[in-house]
Amino acid sequence: MIFSKDLPSPTSVFTAYASMAGYMMMIRSMAHELIPAPIQEFIYRNLRSLFFRSSSTTLTLTIDDDNMGMNNEIYRAAQTYLSTKISPDAVRLRISKGHKDKHVNLYLSDGEIVNDVYQDVELVWRFVTDGGDKKGGGVGGVGGGGRRGGMDDDGKSEYFELSFDKKHKDLILTSYVPYIESKAKEIRDERRILMLHSLNSLRWESVILEHPSTFETMAMEDDLKRDVIEDLDRFIRRKEFYKRVGKAWKRGYLLYGPPGTGKSSLVAAMANYLKFDVYDLQLASVMRDSDLRRLLLATRNRSILVIEDIDCAVDLPNRVEQPVDGKNRGESQGPLTLSGLLNFIDGLWSSCGDERIIIFTTNHKDRLDPALLRPGRMDMHIYMGHCSFQGFKTLASNYLGLNDATMPHRLYPEIERLIDGEVITPAQVAEELMKSEDADVALEGLVNVLEKMRLKSEESNPVMMKKKESRLEMEEMSIRRRDTEGSPRK
Repeated sequence: MIFSKDLPSPTSVFTAYASMAGYMMMIRSMAHELIPAPIQEFIYRNLRSLFFRSSSTTLTLTIDDDNMGMNNEIYRAAQTYLSTKISPDAVRLRISKGHKDKHVNLYLSDGEIVNDVYQDVELVWRFVTDGGDKKGGGVGGVGGGGRRGGMDDDGKSEYFELSFDKKHKDLILTSYVPYIESKAKEIRDERRILMLHSLNSLRWESVILEHPSTFETMAMEDDLKRDVIEDLDRFIRRKEFYKRVGKAWKRGYLLYGPPGTGKSSLVAAMANYLKFDVYDLQLASVMRDSDLRRLLLATRNRSILVIEDIDCAVDLPNRVEQPVDGKNRGESQGPLTLSGLLNFIDGLWSSCGDERIIIFTTNHKDRLDPALLRPGRMDMHIYMGHCSFQGFKTLASNYLGLNDATMPHRLYPEIERLIDGEVITPAQVAEELMKSEDADVALEGLVNVLEKMRLKSEESNPVMMKKKESRLEMEEMSIRRRDTEGSPRK
């Protein structure tokens, strides 16, 4: 190819283009720094107005933070969704980190643009901040006109603009917007910091829930663990089912068994699995049914309400024993009653909220009023018993890093024999395993404890004593058989 001397070469053209692009980036950066925001907004509005007149096929939706005095859920969803779509070429971003956040969060700053594609439709997002009402250019929310954008404390209005070809309006409203809301929920669940709420003077106080318990670390039988997880999964995905059958979207669990069997750890494991906050309700601090109602109405959706040791938390009068004199007949003046508690579990007030889980724990199930235990109140009863050999292996893996799948420890057969039955709780096993980081030392100590506890248990339990005598007889017969088979014949 021959180039004329009067024409620039391709190399010089590319060099000039690169230089021009560099100048443009520098000018854009300087404009952000030197030109006041109101002037920037004035220039943008005029350019946008010119563009929209020449491009009548573009539709712009404005998504405000304020929705008739309430939070706009679409705005929140867009803010969360777009935080994961920020381009590496972004010039200005907002950064924040709350006291509950583990990591910093990045958000779009004024004028920044994000390009997105949904089902082959190109979309352009723009975040706008200014100090007044915005008029013209696009559609406010989904309708037009009026005030657009929520005002912050400085009088600034913030909103998102979503632009696309008009012919895709139905797809965007009926499919893309729900898609954004769904993705935002997933992102928030991943980022969510779980909170533990406890009572202080009839008010909820919150701290970050950092309990490490998970279903993988729980010393439970695998079948029981699998049943609980499947029940939780079924509950979470059946929102429409509960609505169709006319039931409040809630589930009740009763955890019962001796102390130290992992009831509180199971609550934490359920919270970590579901990403639910936990409300620890001490009934002894609640004096009236009206106080209980006010506290429960203050709890959030996607939460677990826990009443531990309900059999001894408070002596609740039942419906027959309630005072009937004029002073105590009104709910606002009457004491906390079993009837009031039941009303919040499955009565009219139970429908005030979605995705709620209620958990009662007790060491003595037989002491509970039968009215608390029926289905619809406590739907699943979970017995947390003594430590089994399977539970021990989970604890040995947690505390000592032992894996019986590759090479079982030499003391495992002895521990399996000694731990059979109601001998030791998971908490007691964990305490022994924590005494040494050396697996041999820790397991030898556990064997000694198991021998003492088993002997004590057998002495106080006639059934276990009979099993021990039978086992000894079997062992003695086995020894005699080996001796007889091994002796020389005459």
